[in-house]
Amino acid sequence: MAEPSKRTPGTSGRKKKSGWRRFFTWLGITVLALVVAGGTVVGVAYATVKLPDPNADFQTNTSFVYYRDGKEKIGSYQIQNRQSLPYDKIPQNVKDAIVAGENRSFWTDPGFSVSGMTRAVISVLRGEDVVGGSTITQQYIKVMYLTQDKSYTRKFTEILLAAKMGNELSKEQILEGYLNTVYFGRGAYGVEAASLAFFNKPVAKLNDAQAIALTAMANDPGNLDPSRGDKQAADLLERYQYTINGLVEMGKMTDAEKAKIYYELPKFPKVERDSQFGGPKGYLLNMVQEELRAKGFTDQQISGGGLNIVTTFDAKAQEAAVKAAQTITSQTAGGNAKKAAKLHAGLASIDVDSGGIVALYGGPDFLKGRNWATTPRATGSTFKPYALGTALTQGFTLNDVFNGSQFTPPGEGVPVRNAGDSNYGRVTLQQATTHSINTAFVDLEGNMKNGPAETLKFAQKVGLPKEGGWNPVSRVPLGIPEVSPVYQASGYATFANGGKHVPPHVVAQVKDASGAVLYKADTHADQVIDADVANDVAYALTHVVQDGTASRAGGMGFPIAGKTGTAYDRAAKGGSKTTACWFVGMSKQISTAVMFVAGKNGTDDLNKIYPGFFGAGPPLSTWMSYMQVAQQGLKDISFDPPTHRVSTQTPTLPPRTTRPTATKSPTASATPTATPTGKPTDEPTDEPTGQPSNRPSERPSGKPSGR
Repeated sequence: MAEPSKRTPGTSGRKKKSGWRRFFTWLGITVLALVVAGGTVVGVAYATVKLPDPNADFQTNTSFVYYRDGKEKIGSYQIQNRQSLPYDKIPQNVKDAIVAGENRSFWTDPGFSVSGMTRAVISVLRGEDVVGGSTITQQYIKVMYLTQDKSYTRKFTEILLAAKMGNELSKEQILEGYLNTVYFGRGAYGVEAASLAFFNKPVAKLNDAQAIALTAMANDPGNLDPSRGDKQAADLLERYQYTINGLVEMGKMTDAEKAKIYYELPKFPKVERDSQFGGPKGYLLNMVQEELRAKGFTDQQISGGGLNIVTTFDAKAQEAAVKAAQTITSQTAGGNAKKAAKLHAGLASIDVDSGGIVALYGGPDFLKGRNWATTPRATGSTFKPYALGTALTQGFTLNDVFNGSQFTPPGEGVPVRNAGDSNYGRVTLQQATTHSINTAFVDLEGNMKNGPAETLKFAQKVGLPKEGGWNPVSRVPLGIPEVSPVYQASGYATFANGGKHVPPHVVAQVKDASGAVLYKADTHADQVIDADVANDVAYALTHVVQDGTASRAGGMGFPIAGKTGTAYDRAAKGGSKTTACWFVGMSKQISTAVMFVAGKNGTDDLNKIYPGFFGAGPPLSTWMSYMQVAQQGLKDISFDPPTHRVSTQTPTLPPRTTRPTATKSPTASATPTATPTGKPTDEPTDEPTGQPSNRPSERPSGKPSGR
């Protein structure tokens, strides 16, 4: 066995130690070199960077909103609303609150946050957007001179300028500039304008709670405005309390003072909104704002970013919508201004191919009322096409026969009736659609597989969101589900578009001040239902305007299809009342829904304003008057002929009687379907077949040009 080699004790340890020493020596030299180099770069950058002139570089830019031609202006969003104050005129409670909420080390920091810089570096190393807490000085720099992007170069520049500003300006000058510049929401820049916008008084008159709440909103303008909803109010309360805790921590408020104001926000008075939102156009401008927010635009961008916003609204169609709605409303109220003020028309018109809202009427004045075009209400018989589409999807045909007379569905105690208590005997599904025969549609629901539930699913497929009254009951087709005019127009547009659906929208394109496109609407259409089903539903609805409940629209001069609807509430106090009346119809290019409701909440009895209120009355008159203009210049495109699902022969309706002939449906499903208590389940939802008498504006004079 070979002898082990002899080594001097400790030799190996010294070599190992020497190796590590050399490693750390060179590592230190390398790091030092990098630090020196980096410091040199930073030093050179700091020495050469200059603060821009805020009066020259920081400019207010108004955002303009246009009709779809991109030329005619609808309006604009608030140019920066600012009333600058000198430092000594800004109340101390406002100064203290903004520091407590945004940057508690403001009076002692160098203008930038070291911990924030660390987080920013970590973000870069991870390949993420640069994040990191910004001081008030950094926020001021970003607003005054820089963009809002989250890049490393922007963050680096922000820190350099903040350091420069911290050395060249006093803390008082920085805080003054910041409080006169920062955006608070409602188009208000700076504390004075914000105080007027939110509390309707100068900032000098704000109490402590108001000052704290106002400065808290600067953290997330718009999204902390309590007038926008409960969530926004709750989020503001959280930020408000965070600021109060900061004031206590800084020694600017005692615990006793905190206890008096901590748990509730101060009251926000009702301040009249910008007058440019007055009138019917206000609804359009508000909808554009809401859609831009939903697409990720901030209030600051929308109100002062110099955006060029092209909408989907057509100027000529919009004018026609306002004129039609207001004229028919006045006529229906007999010229009585008080009655007219209680009667509300909602109109929404959608381009079938793109989903863009062409025209919208939400009411006479946005500043004084809700948007009735986006308010869901019971749909009456305008919901029947969704039941029809469900049946066709399951293999039924327009020639299939159902019970056209009064009957009581199995398991239910209330009979289903038709308008005028009419009974028709056995009728085809086409006849039931043409003449809006309630009993046949309830019978249909009982014969379909999971009829009520599938009908609601089908309605959602074609574009309707789930709202109130969406319960799977046998009388679903009679219009218990609530839908807004916007979504009714969207759902019918799917039928006109061969089963393809594009979500409704109002913004077509957004460009920045340089002309670069920031956003463009996605108008891709999804095939949501079978094309044959959509075509056959549309075909069935053409008979409604040819010889059914809306036959007086048959002479419009271009191909149309549609459905009347009248919703009742039999369980109302004082007896049955008519709560909503509709006409929803379309050409192959435009789908339009018109709804009439009454009262502050849109649930009063329409018959108290005009006796015998039906869908074939004021709603159809409004639709005809509007569509006569909206359709001008468009080609006449006929609806597709029926598929194998129906004969091309128009069936003859059997003679009707006015006495019940049946109490039970021969073809009704054996499975009972529950009926919700207190719902208008057994009232007629359309007027009887035949021309309604004594209706306002029975037909617009003349025909569209070229028809």
